[in-house]
Amino acid sequence: MTLAHLLHLQGIESVVLESHTREYIENRVRAGVLEQGTAELLRESGVGERMDREGLQHNGIELRFGGAGHRIDFKELTGESITIYAQQEVIKDLIAARLGYGAPICFEAEALRVADVHAQPRIFYRQRGVEHVVACDFIAGCDGFHGICRPAIPADRLQIQERQYPFAWLGILARVPPASDELIYTYHERGFALMSMRSPEVSRLYLQCAPEEDIQNWPDDRIWEELRTRMATREGFALNDGPIFQKSITPMRGFAAEPMQYERLFLLGDAAHIVPPTGAKGLNLAIADVRVMTRGLVDIYKNGKRDGLANYTERCLKRVWKVQRFSAWMTAMLHRFENEGAFSHNIHLAELDYVTTSRAASTALAENYVGLPFDTPGLF
Repeated sequence: MTLAHLLHLQGIESVVLESHTREYIENRVRAGVLEQGTAELLRESGVGERMDREGLQHNGIELRFGGAGHRIDFKELTGESITIYAQQEVIKDLIAARLGYGAPICFEAEALRVADVHAQPRIFYRQRGVEHVVACDFIAGCDGFHGICRPAIPADRLQIQERQYPFAWLGILARVPPASDELIYTYHERGFALMSMRSPEVSRLYLQCAPEEDIQNWPDDRIWEELRTRMATREGFALNDGPIFQKSITPMRGFAAEPMQYERLFLLGDAAHIVPPTGAKGLNLAIADVRVMTRGLVDIYKNGKRDGLANYTERCLKRVWKVQRFSAWMTAMLHRFENEGAFSHNIHLAELDYVTTSRAASTALAENYVGLPFDTPGLF
């Protein structure tokens, strides 16, 4: 949706195929930590008004360990901040904008296969029981990890790199005001915990758990008790419970596919890479891919230059691996791994103490969290 919107602003036509209904994608609750650059892109492209009105601007996060909290002040360290605005809200704004200027979105369109990506790409899809085909100049595979686009790249051309973590996140959404104005990342001897939010009325909280954990073994009372245990402070931090209306288990992994392009087929977002959610980077990394592809297509259609798209994989992966590094580092620092003893526990505490007391280390974390600079500094 973001790519289609940016292309429209540049006078480049596109067709969006969406497998679900409009109602489904507008109401599916998703993560919503926007880097400064992501928020600025939405503002500059004319879809940031509601985000600025309803989103929550955060100037830092708290790292909590040893029963005490330590704030990382993004604004003071970098001059930048993040915005809490759920992904489904971004989707609502983009859909409203696209329908407002009459550009096509095909809802409930199941993508079946792609063909002729070397010359005249085509996408075959089924909608309401009828098969259709779209002929185009380029295909942007924004179809997620399980989509059809990455498998369309020949297996002998595709390199997959992956890391599976030996733990997962038990996540909940609760109708209770957040216990803090900013995110709290907690390292505890019983495992990681995170306090986040979706709005001033809805809290999003996570607990580290085993990947094979059965959600049925976690009644509401047990979840709140465990959260309070892990997030407790010597000052008596109060975490209020409330009605939980969603529970889920999220496996933790890192994934990257290379190349991210094959002939006239391009991979963006989860189709090409997945990062553990500790660093809040998935949505933002997808937007970074969009920036690169938008610039490449503008260069082709307006300037007759093909260098941008020819170097798409190289330019995207440069950022992908920096984000993978940061996400893996945050994950390793804040989680307990299997069979860790006292030695490893004290290494975790020492690293957290260093990160929160060294200005250089705090700045490195802040720079990555608010978003690294783009090599495509202006799209308009």
